[in-house]
Amino acid sequence: GEDVKPFTPEKTKEIVMSLEQPAVFCNMAGDWPALHWNVKYLSAVLEGRTIQFRLGLKTVDLVPQFETSCSYVEATLEEFLAWSCGQPSCLSGPFSCYDYSKYWAYADYKYIARIFEDKPEIFQDVRWSDFGFPGRSGKESTLWIGSEGANTPCHLDSYGCNLVLQVQGRKRWHLFPPGDTSFLYPTRIPYEESSIFSKVNIANPDLRRFPEFRNSTAHVVTLSPGQVLLVPRHWWHYVESIDPVTVSINSWIELEADHEARVEEAITRMLVCAIKSAENPSDGDLWLNPTEVEATSHEINLQYLNKAVSAYLKCQETSVSGQAPSSSTGAEQRTNASCKRKRREVGCEPHSCMLPMQERDFPTPKAEELQEIPFGPHLIQVLPQSHKTNVTPAVAIESDGRDLLHENEGEHFGNLHCKRKRLLMSNDCETAAHQMDSDCSPCLPQTALSTNDLLDCLVNPRVISLVAQLLLERMRV
Repeated sequence: GEDVKPFTPEKTKEIVMSLEQPAVFCNMAGDWPALHWNVKYLSAVLEGRTIQFRLGLKTVDLVPQFETSCSYVEATLEEFLAWSCGQPSCLSGPFSCYDYSKYWAYADYKYIARIFEDKPEIFQDVRWSDFGFPGRSGKESTLWIGSEGANTPCHLDSYGCNLVLQVQGRKRWHLFPPGDTSFLYPTRIPYEESSIFSKVNIANPDLRRFPEFRNSTAHVVTLSPGQVLLVPRHWWHYVESIDPVTVSINSWIELEADHEARVEEAITRMLVCAIKSAENPSDGDLWLNPTEVEATSHEINLQYLNKAVSAYLKCQETSVSGQAPSSSTGAEQRTNASCKRKRREVGCEPHSCMLPMQERDFPTPKAEELQEIPFGPHLIQVLPQSHKTNVTPAVAIESDGRDLLHENEGEHFGNLHCKRKRLLMSNDCETAAHQMDSDCSPCLPQTALSTNDLLDCLVNPRVISLVAQLLLERMRV
């Protein structure tokens, strides 16, 4: 018979746009063709086309393994699958230099509209219309394929909220509320449009350098195939693959607050690019994330800022007048949806992101109008751990993917080394340089401030928010 969803599209969108804590939707995507998108199926669809994989070490250091310290290879999904299974054929392929027992591989942030541009019919396999966003499909979504241990450093997304469908394997999400931002030591180095990273390695925090991390509250959940996770706006998250092969699909939902966030991001871009570009290029500081093509000029950044401010003011005027914003073309909608990491997509310039808000087919409810959230077997809260972030190992309570989604588990932090080694990976076969860091050694305190020290303070989210407010007030006068 016809698959009956536990929530109507209207109700689901109401929940998504109003809920301010992470939650898991169950039984909402059981009939989506995209649930058949395992790696073997995707490999057949891509017909030997290569995609880029990011490779990192499975060993856990005190420093987050940012994308600037990873290796990259171009490989087919068939080669990835053979490598992840330990087949001999991978001994001569692109993964031949990387021992599966030591490395993980991640094809992350792959825009479905780009990798399947010659097979647009596949876009309809993803049906975000069930969540109240008619017309949103795989064309406005991204694909993530990883091996066991693959992870993203802890970060928050500047724009929108996030819906994540798990397709194959399981992923463990460590989420922290916006109120924990100061405990997570935010940084914009490495710089990337729309992502604010944490200096803390969530899997092995250096509590000597980052003592306030003890005060953070982790919400931990294991996401299983068929489930959809809602990551509300500005929730920090560290994500790791815990099965041999994982596949997930996500889409960022635009919010009204994104207009102000774009002003803040434009200010941040201008400051970071101006100050870092003044440094000696031979210093070798990998400050620009690989997802960013280049450091844009001051003129372009100023234009970006002005467009962001104009879009914000236009949105404010529209809200005051009570007029509905004009609808954008389908091409504009696609551009707006793919601007999470816009520099990765060719032709997605700063002005492309200053578009009116989309997805207005259903009115967004006001907070006072929202009925009680219907938590239950079809919508499960991702609860906080019973205590502040643990600093000693604890027994993990595994989820079976159906009944127990909250994991009240401690992080295994290991020993705090007095001298830590940071392994900088090169693009050659396991060629690495070990740099000794003396953060824990009993030497005299470092007195010379670096450019990055200045930037950490100058583009701190609290500072940028204040600067944005001052700029917007100036424009209103």
